[in-house]
Amino acid sequence: MKNIVLFLGLAVLLIAGIYVNYINIVEAYGSGPPYYGQTTNMDKWESPVLFLVLFNGVLVSIAFLIVRFGLKAKS
Repeated sequence: MKNIVLFLGLAVLLIAGIYVNYINIVEAYGSGPPYYGQTTNMDKWESPVLFLVLFNGVLVSIAFLIVRFGLKAKS
């Protein structure tokens, strides 16, 4: 039972991470030259890379803690 909860927690984190990354990349680098996304004002455009790196780092840290404490509670 604990393995299922551990797996579901990791699956939710993975799905949330993929969703947030996809939405940010599509909005920033949307269709149209050079990067139209939601606005055509290039002076207001910001790269989402720093946010995504930090967000993914937090997700990996949370996943590590879930696995670590999940396996520790199992034994």
